[in-house]
Amino acid sequence: MTRYPKGGKGSKWTIKELNAVSADWKGDTLSDTEGLSGDVRVASSGEVFFAFRYGFRWLDKKAWHYCGSYPSADMAAIRKERDKARELVKAGIDPRASKIAVKIEAQAAVNAIIKADEQQRTEALTFNDLYQTWIRDGVSRADGNDYIIRTFKKHALPSLGKIEVRHLTEHHLRDVYRAIIAAGKTPTAVELSKDIGQMLRWGEKRKPWRALMIDGNPSELVDVMKLVANDYTKERTRQLSIEEIVKLQTIFTTMDQEYADAPQKYEAERPMKQEAQIALWLCLGTLCRIGELLMTEWKHVDLEQRTWFIPAANTKGQRGQKRDQLIYLSDFTHAKFSQLHALTGDRLFAFPAKYNEGHVCIKTISKQVGDRQVKFKSRTRKLQFRIENNSLVVGDVEWTPHDLRRTGATMMQKLKISREVINLCQNHVIGSKVDRVYLLDDYADEKRAAWEKLGDRIEAILSSSNVVSLKAA
Repeated sequence: MTRYPKGGKGSKWTIKELNAVSADWKGDTLSDTEGLSGDVRVASSGEVFFAFRYGFRWLDKKAWHYCGSYPSADMAAIRKERDKARELVKAGIDPRASKIAVKIEAQAAVNAIIKADEQQRTEALTFNDLYQTWIRDGVSRADGNDYIIRTFKKHALPSLGKIEVRHLTEHHLRDVYRAIIAAGKTPTAVELSKDIGQMLRWGEKRKPWRALMIDGNPSELVDVMKLVANDYTKERTRQLSIEEIVKLQTIFTTMDQEYADAPQKYEAERPMKQEAQIALWLCLGTLCRIGELLMTEWKHVDLEQRTWFIPAANTKGQRGQKRDQLIYLSDFTHAKFSQLHALTGDRLFAFPAKYNEGHVCIKTISKQVGDRQVKFKSRTRKLQFRIENNSLVVGDVEWTPHDLRRTGATMMQKLKISREVINLCQNHVIGSKVDRVYLLDDYADEKRAAWEKLGDRIEAILSSSNVVSLKAA
């Protein structure tokens, strides 16, 4: 049913009249002026409202253009919308399509703002943002990326972290490397430059980082080797001489005895723990890596069969190329493992952690050895809860547990053991890929003999007071 205002057909509905309409009119149509009409509707709340639309002819068919609902919209605004639609029709434009076009334009404007904001956010991405993404998705080292994380946090992120990737330059990188080298940590600078280079190359291949390095990868412009001293070499060649090996044993014996004789133990300097001393002798006698040793479980040590098994997971190497290692214990290393078993044989690990069921940190022994050669360090402050002295200085150059591995290998070489067998004793990959597929003998007899000769040589050194004759041997 079509209803008209009190003024009759052709009159406008007044606000008072509209407000007086009851729910009984639901479904009726209110005729306003100039093609505008409103359908009476009732909301679930019982409120009466009117959906107004403008009727017009389009392509010889009756068409409707929605103009708004009263009382949500003001009647003046509704009639104004009707007037706009009428003008569009006169101009040959479908007001419904125009309304859609307006919405599309409005959405396009919103999209443009969002895109501009995204672009702005992308351009503001920093070195730290790239690092966080790369460390999560772009690199996976055997140590769980522990070394990279520590190095970046200490040396790279403090000065580079907030720099936007698009503004990162070779000068930023060079300044970082120079600062590390000046602090006496050249190997760290060299390794960091490689890792930063890997990270930036990873970013170059991916969005959004690729667009931020449109001017090129700054790491490609920095040759860190031109910043280091001319005599720098990455490869360490430090090995302990016979005199230094003897001196090391003397140091251990002396520090143990002085502590045992001290009337007030709390005032005396604590010696290096027996487990640590044994670990160092085992590094020398087996050519193992200190980290492999410290992860040892007692189930992998067979004192009766005189073997120590190192599972591939504990060895160093690229993913998919790690190999198990079976070490045959000489009299010397068997005795050391027996001493160690007396100390920790009731635990799962040969070198158990103090407060949990795992093994000690694989850097524990290296830190203890370094802390006792503090004269070679460039420390600017005292490290908390760490011993710092020079009790393990045996020569003019600092030594590390890994140097004992090199020392033992060199001793084997001097004992006329073949290079191939020495490499196998160190669990190095030797031969071509074809050799490793078809030549499967593990040289067990040769390796057992090599370790036995090395053990005999070490025992001779540690049990003799005549160093001169030993050097001549």
